[in-house]
Amino acid sequence: MTLGQRLGYGAEAKLLIINADDFGMCHAENLAIQQLFQEGVISSATLMVPCGWAKEAAQWSASHPNHQVGVHLTFTSEWSGYKWGPVTRNGDVSSLVTKEGYFPADCASFESQADREQVRLEMIHQIEMARSMGIDPTHLDNHMGSLYGLATGNHFLDVVFEVCIQYGLPFRMPRSLPEMDKVPPEAAEVARRVGELADRMGVVILDDLIGLPFGKQPGETYDSYKEDMIAVLKSLKPGVSEIIIHPAFAGDELRSIHHEWEKRQWDFELFRDPEVREVMQQEGIQLIRWKELREVQRKGQ
Repeated sequence: MTLGQRLGYGAEAKLLIINADDFGMCHAENLAIQQLFQEGVISSATLMVPCGWAKEAAQWSASHPNHQVGVHLTFTSEWSGYKWGPVTRNGDVSSLVTKEGYFPADCASFESQADREQVRLEMIHQIEMARSMGIDPTHLDNHMGSLYGLATGNHFLDVVFEVCIQYGLPFRMPRSLPEMDKVPPEAAEVARRVGELADRMGVVILDDLIGLPFGKQPGETYDSYKEDMIAVLKSLKPGVSEIIIHPAFAGDELRSIHHEWEKRQWDFELFRDPEVREVMQQEGIQLIRWKELREVQRKGQ
């Protein structure tokens, strides 16, 4: 039985989660995601608990429980002038940080230095902090893919799945790897084995994961970006897919944090665009929520 069928849909149903990553990263991100939730444009978001604006995002989410939020497990801090680090205060997480006390800027550094039990401890503390702020997490996913081992082959997914079982939460991971640059050639086989491990442990994962390049590409415009997303939607396969976006308002705050501000504004506009919405309707794409996957996992269906 396919995941879609386990959810109660037909075998040919095209089921889509549109997830807004980086909720809580900054105020501009929070405002954009809140508006997209209220407009019914996105079906999910994930909270970056270690970031400075996470409490604002969590408080809003706690007062709007119909808009469901997961935890964006965070172990990297990529922007040079705006940094964050572990939320753990009562345990050793020294292998997770730079000499300044922040998370490393890139996945390779994290994968090379992180101790597995310290990763587990920090994951649990990020989830517990989200819960203490009123979040009932629908699922777990991962900032920058640091836990997948895509940079060095050293993944932490066995630990992730154990934590997923502990909390009864599904995890963002596809059964087949999306097309990505800089993925080791053995990654496809690793992904297959890890998918089998998720199944044995009873952790629900996705059929497909879709994310267009996060940064603005040479010569890229909003219109060309929209056309690329329309092509993705038209080629969507039956089953459960997730599309990742990073919506934010491109004001002074966002521009001061990083250089990808323009594309984050595009991500705010993209699924509000009438042409994109029309294509979704024409293709028979149904928006679903992670909560549905969580219910299937907890029932053991």
